[in-house]
Amino acid sequence: MQGVIKAYDPTTGLGVVVRDTDLAEFDLAADALEGSVFRMLRQGQRVLFDLDEGQATRLRLGSEVDMGTPSFLTAAGDPEPA
Repeated sequence: MQGVIKAYDPTTGLGVVVRDTDLAEFDLAADALEGSVFRMLRQGQRVLFDLDEGQATRLRLGSEVDMGTPSFLTAAGDPEPA
């Protein structure tokens, strides 16, 4: 799933992510950043995540293709098919 970080407290590790499709809010699971490139999150940061028992987990960076950014060019320089 794709979403945006609404809030994150680096001291406690508590945070909230908002899902793009319906603006539903999910608390971050305690282990949401384990195995991730993230050490810290900022408000408004775009992420990919999974849901596990109603909590956001397995946060990761998405490529531009994953995020569906318009007019993204592939490595070959060709526009991504719609």
